[in-house]
Amino acid sequence: MDQIGAFRSFMAIFNARSISKAAHHLNVTQPAVTKQLQQLEARLGKQLFVRVPRGVEPTPAAHDLARRIGRHLEALELVAGSFKLGSSELAGTVTIGGPAEFIGAKVLPSLSTFIDLGLRLRVTLGQPEALKTGLLTSALDLAVFTVKPSDQRISAVPLYLEELVLVAGERWAQRIPREQVSAALLEDVPLLAYAENLPLLRRYWRTVFGTLPQKSAAIIVPDLRALELAAIAGCGVTVLPSYLIAGSVRSGALHVLLEPTDAPSNQLYLARRDTGSLHPRVSAVQDALLRALVK
Repeated sequence: MDQIGAFRSFMAIFNARSISKAAHHLNVTQPAVTKQLQQLEARLGKQLFVRVPRGVEPTPAAHDLARRIGRHLEALELVAGSFKLGSSELAGTVTIGGPAEFIGAKVLPSLSTFIDLGLRLRVTLGQPEALKTGLLTSALDLAVFTVKPSDQRISAVPLYLEELVLVAGERWAQRIPREQVSAALLEDVPLLAYAENLPLLRRYWRTVFGTLPQKSAAIIVPDLRALELAAIAGCGVTVLPSYLIAGSVRSGALHVLLEPTDAPSNQLYLARRDTGSLHPRVSAVQDALLRALVK
């Protein structure tokens, strides 16, 4: 059995929660992925997935295996890629831009192994218009957008689907009856927003409540981490991406006020200037991000 290949198939299934999607991601046939999974399960003597209506769900053994091999497998693939590219091609600088919170929480951790291989990263934090200018002037090699760029000179692919969560700190969580959360109830609660047009709040209200917020925010601050801290401090209610607040929710500093069946989400995109081929190290960074973050 090709053990590395089996582990790659396992991680692709684990991330996609689907054998067919894993096969598509790996650019192999579904029977080939199924065979590798079966061989791996036989070798380990444990069932790794159970079938569900929309794909598969990992067993506890699969979660344990993913924790054990995930980073090691990524490192092996990057090392193999560096030999294929040649150290002179991989070593160098890649410039990447995007929203500060996502870059810090997701992008940089996904690229940590590259640093050991001689890559240097230079990061620009900014809004979509500035990022677009950076790509078109070649100041940026890659950029993460919260909205898909419409400029035909820029090529963008889906990168990460962030789930949006309605949260509050202990102070307001105690005052809001969870079973009665509604747009009308929240009219009496201070809202915390990223911008005057309430972008995340509007998306959440429209998807969950079928309406839009009927008042302006009590606090406007263009920094999601600052909104998280304001909510923890008891300033009001806000909507934030689940990846950003996972630690605060686990610790009890933030409380999820509502868990709708169809959770609102926001698609992020990885973009580059559409000029044909990429430098090998830029392509390696792009591929690593897509492997790590596309679900």
